[in-house]
Amino acid sequence: MRALVDQVMASTWALEVFVIVTFTLVLRMGLRYLMRHLKRLAIRSKNAWDDALVEAARLPLGWLILGVGILFALDVGLATTKSDFATYIGPMRQLWIVVMLGWFAVRLIGRMEAHYIERISQKAETEVTTAHAVAKLVRASAVITTVIIAMQTLGFSVTSILAFGGVGGIVVGFAARDLLANFFGAAVVFFDRPFSVGDWIRSPDSEIEGTVEEIGWRVTRVRTFDQRPLYVPNSKFTSITIENPSRMRNRRIFETIGVRYDDLPVVADILEDVRAMLRSHPDIDTNQTLMVNLNQFGESSVDFFVYTFTKTVKWAEFHLIKEGVLLKIAEIVTEHGGEIAFPTRIVHLQVPPQEPTDD
Repeated sequence: MRALVDQVMASTWALEVFVIVTFTLVLRMGLRYLMRHLKRLAIRSKNAWDDALVEAARLPLGWLILGVGILFALDVGLATTKSDFATYIGPMRQLWIVVMLGWFAVRLIGRMEAHYIERISQKAETEVTTAHAVAKLVRASAVITTVIIAMQTLGFSVTSILAFGGVGGIVVGFAARDLLANFFGAAVVFFDRPFSVGDWIRSPDSEIEGTVEEIGWRVTRVRTFDQRPLYVPNSKFTSITIENPSRMRNRRIFETIGVRYDDLPVVADILEDVRAMLRSHPDIDTNQTLMVNLNQFGESSVDFFVYTFTKTVKWAEFHLIKEGVLLKIAEIVTEHGGEIAFPTRIVHLQVPPQEPTDD
């Protein structure tokens, strides 16, 4: 009789485990079809945030169901054996739920960041850097919160850990002062926004020049013009001057041109025609300072300067415009019969008088 009861109990245990595992797999499969349907509905809607919610919940929710189901099956199976391991099933189940919720929060923040950046990137590129900063900060907060809740679930005293952190924070602060300096340097970059990803920056105080590729919490990656990656600690940006040519409103043409002294009678006409050419040039910003004036009498030339600004700030386009302006100035000089001067020197040779000869 006793053997029969044990056999029935064993059969009941196996049947319960089978039912739980089967139900878990069916539920997970049903969830997969449901999430596909919700994804199609979210794509049809004009709101982008429901897309982020569905995509962020897809994987964590599926693994949550699978993990909880397996742990329930283990709980049922170990209940008949009276194993000490059965006491850990409950905390493990709670820990799994906390981890999956934390994973969902991190994925949701990442999807929302991507949708937000996609929406604003065409309107305000400077907002992209701030979006990255806020997303990283919120993501770090979600991870820290998940770790604290998980430790509390495992039976650790969070109060004691935080109290120890207050004392140990001083020691860690001294040991990691450079890391903290880089962190606060990144915060300054994120919120003051002296530059953004994609900007061309340079510093007169340091050998930093190139295009910003990534702004991290510790270092900023700059790609130099010879395609070398340059990793700059963020703390450096709090102590050096940064120039951001990408945010220029105009680019300046400032050139000194010399003509021959023989062309002095036509210099005034040359200057007037150069001024007229610049005022009518479609790529010159006439709302900015425009000056064409005689500057000095040089050693071998009569010099005048051209000071004006282009409408474009793009480096390649600026040089094409500057090239065209200089060639037109050369044409104006030639039309007036003049020539661009180059360094020359006139040497006067004095022939000594010949002495009379006796015939």
